Amino acid sequence: MRKTRLGIYSLAVGAFAMAITGCGGKKDESSDNTAAPGASAPAGKMVDSATAGEVTGSVKLDGAAPKAKTINMAAERACSTGGASPAMTEEVVTGDGGSLANVVVYVKTGLDGYSFPAPAAAAKIEQQGCQYHPHVVAMQVGQNIDVVNNDQTTHNIHPIPKDNREWNESQPPGATPIEKSFTREEIAIPVKCNVHPWMKAYMAVLPNPAFQVTEKDGKFDLKNLPPGTYTLVAWHELYGTSEQTVTVGPKESKTVTFTFKPAAAAGD
Repeated sequence: MRKTRLGIYSLAVGAFAMAITGCGGKKDESSDNTAAPGASAPAGKMVDSATAGEVTGSVKLDGAAPKAKTINMAAERACSTGGASPAMTEEVVTGDGGSLANVVVYVKTGLDGYSFPAPAAAAKIEQQGCQYHPHVVAMQVGQNIDVVNNDQTTHNIHPIPKDNREWNESQPPGATPIEKSFTREEIAIPVKCNVHPWMKAYMAVLPNPAFQVTEKDGKFDLKNLPPGTYTLVAWHELYGTSEQTVTVGPKESKTVTFTFKPAAAAGD
């Protein structure tokens, strides 16, 4: 009888230990958006640079751009002083010939089956003059982004995603950069500051490195694309999205132009 009881006790202890190991051995990644860039990714093909091509082009606004508005920062002394010129809104920023800045151009389809580890280098967004710089920042899934406060006032950076975990952190002057990452594709995540309501930016999270945010010249260059047919998308915070299909041959370079119309912002 004593041996039987000991055997039952040993079995119970073993089962309990296995249950604990099973519960602790699997992490719920669906709720974690701070995965390290070095986390393992599904296996896939690597792009052969010897045959890869590229898509270059530009983004333009066909029509008059809305005038930027002056931002009133009088409520915060640290923000309203020190600037050589008044701060302006950045919803629409154009250059010569209607070239359009702050547009995320990226490959939507055509890279399935390829593997793209997250870059080791972090993306960056800075708070300076009580505005976000850049106004639109793009990064890869799993890539870190560093949030830097260069102002002599406390900021509160608050991305508001739909598909990733929301976070909201205070950052006083001189604080170390806040380091975050996102685990899911999302274009694009609005960012605000709870302390300074005029502060506004966007974070675009892409599943591969085939993306670029245009500057004032409106130009983009998507490199290292294997031969194939691609759906390209241009996203703008006010004008929405525009898509084009392009086929790239081995070591071929294609040129694409995206054009937005101001009326699109009014739903015309």
